[in-house]
Amino acid sequence: MHILNLLSFACALAAPCIAAIQSPFTTKERGEDEGYNFKYPIRKVAIVGAGPSGLIAYRELTEVSLQVRVFERDNVPGGNWHYTEDPPRDAPVPNAPVSLADFVPSLPPPGVVLPYSEIYENGEGEDEWRYFRGPSPVWESLKSNAPAPLQQIPDFPWPAGTQWELTQRQLQSYMRAFASLHGANSNDDNPSFAYNTRVELIEKRLNDAGEEEGWRLWLKELVPDLASGKTRATWWTEEFDAVIVASGRYNAPYMPDIPGLAEWKARFSHQLAHSRSYRRPESLDNKTVLIVGAQTSGAEISRDINKHAKQVLQSIKAHPDEHKDISAVGLLARLPRNTTIVPEIKQFLPLEDGSTLESSKIELVNGTILTGIDHIIFATGYRYSYPFLPQYYNESVYVPREGASDKAVPFIALSGEYLRDLHLDLFYIRDPTLAFLSITFRMQTFTYCGYQSLALAKVWTGTAKLPDTDTMWEMYDDLVKERGGIGKTLPYLGPGQHEGMRRRYIGWLNEAANKYGGKQIDGVPKYTDEVGRYWWAAQYGVPLNGEESALSAYMAGFGGLDLFAEGESQQNIIDALWDVDW
Repeated sequence: MHILNLLSFACALAAPCIAAIQSPFTTKERGEDEGYNFKYPIRKVAIVGAGPSGLIAYRELTEVSLQVRVFERDNVPGGNWHYTEDPPRDAPVPNAPVSLADFVPSLPPPGVVLPYSEIYENGEGEDEWRYFRGPSPVWESLKSNAPAPLQQIPDFPWPAGTQWELTQRQLQSYMRAFASLHGANSNDDNPSFAYNTRVELIEKRLNDAGEEEGWRLWLKELVPDLASGKTRATWWTEEFDAVIVASGRYNAPYMPDIPGLAEWKARFSHQLAHSRSYRRPESLDNKTVLIVGAQTSGAEISRDINKHAKQVLQSIKAHPDEHKDISAVGLLARLPRNTTIVPEIKQFLPLEDGSTLESSKIELVNGTILTGIDHIIFATGYRYSYPFLPQYYNESVYVPREGASDKAVPFIALSGEYLRDLHLDLFYIRDPTLAFLSITFRMQTFTYCGYQSLALAKVWTGTAKLPDTDTMWEMYDDLVKERGGIGKTLPYLGPGQHEGMRRRYIGWLNEAANKYGGKQIDGVPKYTDEVGRYWWAAQYGVPLNGEESALSAYMAGFGGLDLFAEGESQQNIIDALWDVDW
């Protein structure tokens, strides 16, 4: 799991810091003179999600006087940065279809008059509420993997003297403070915000002439009554000119397809869990724990439980190109030396009658047999899941409701690894009244989302222009080639790509501001490079609590690592660390 994008600050090491104000980046030769013409004016906008991206978008859109409604299924703002002790439901094995992996939409019975309500009794409502709100995959001791100066919303800095390493509680408070500043907290009674409300379905609406115009959202509010123990569910619809999907990337846990895993999960359901369910290390006191995966969640959970567990084993999937194994450096540097690194799992061997997890056997790809494991954590990542957009998945069963369009071209991969057909990773090219915020990896979410949100505000109010449709497709084809084709690498921004996209947004939006008026963007602060380099060294280049890391032995064959290397050597290290396949 990447609570925030791993090493997003590393972009500062990959390219020189740009000036405080960017040179104009022009797109006139790419179709902007003609531009895209919307079929109707954009006045009302729906935002799905009140996490960092949704809140930043709300600020930018309301500043240009768009009418905005934000729908958040949780009871407070903050998205992933709302920590609770409640774990989410177990990740299924095998994985649920990605179109339903986040949740199964709940629509009112056909033919009822809206709004329509139902009452859930006692325990039924409590379980339904936990599933409905979807507890975030944050654990109690989690800290941000980016320093405070680089992990802040534009124009909303941390107080002077804030330590660079941020706890999840600090980030939770920060997001609520930002929400309160804009009257958007759950106790502000802002009619623009609907908390405890999940978007069940988004459909393209038909006007009286039978033409597509705007969007209809099917909504469900679930409100528990603690006094009576009952829970009230209410369904209704609302209509909008445009929709922003800001529901995050960490809603659909991915479990690997390893032979025997389904049988083991069925037998030992409480001892095999996805990392999103992890909360505290005390539950693993004196246990032998196997962690599958060593990206951000796997490495940090391993670090968290080290002083509690009897033994920690870390299963790592090696890169097919041996020379790329240097990509382990950034993460393994965080593991204490007493962590036992083991290869990828080949299979979970068949269970014997009456066997326990401790007595059962796991075969690794090198033939080693593991036994004596008390608990297994799968830190194996997430997939994109948008259950409220079933029409945009191939093989999804979608029946339009009355007054909705039946024309839709699927663009969300069934694997859940990427979304296609987006201009600048933001606007749906076939209909730019639909947008997706912060879907790319390896960028600094708070800052980059500010650029994207400003782009939406400007384009939908006519103070910036999209290229014509043909040009957007040409630019998209160029982007696909740059990122290695249609596939799982599509949403990943390497250091150079991150810098290129950032400069494109800044140049385009500042050029539009010069032409049409409105807000401009400052460039990257001059301190970014220095902050990134020191943070990199502190987090990934020094021993953990004065002890040697697991990296020491692993890197012996590489002759050490210079985190302040220059030129080609520096770039090779960064490219390897950012590799999507590791």
